[in-house]
Amino acid sequence: MSILKNLKLATAARGNPASSEFGFRAKVLAYLAEQKALAEAEIAGTRFTATKKVTRKNAEGEDIRVDVSRNVRKGWFTDASGKMFFQIRYGSKPLEFAKGMNAVEVENLADVPVIIASIIEAINAGELDPQLNAARASRRANFAAKSKKTAA
Repeated sequence: MSILKNLKLATAARGNPASSEFGFRAKVLAYLAEQKALAEAEIAGTRFTATKKVTRKNAEGEDIRVDVSRNVRKGWFTDASGKMFFQIRYGSKPLEFAKGMNAVEVENLADVPVIIASIIEAINAGELDPQLNAARASRRANFAAKSKKTAA
């Protein structure tokens, strides 16, 4: 008797979760968690350090993966009149929460983690899905597929 006949065989295709709206949502949620940690560190007066994995060569010339610190830009700013705002940026453009509204006004730095927690709840509830999909579509438009060169 064949071993394969005892197995339940099926046709399957692995999806790319990073290309779906849920992958994009996870990316924005990771950004917001990092912004919240940055705000909490600044409130506490401590230094926030984010890391990323890079490949480096060790003394023997072997490639190894190490953590190095990376710069994290603040999602909040103070305008000329002294008001503080928080924005979610995707690439170089701020995400619009509503038509023409791309920032949340914040009273002081202590309120930034609370605002971020509220935005995280809204994203998990799906309230910002249309804005996230629009931002993703406009970003993808910048990376149009390159046409293959034809052989002469």
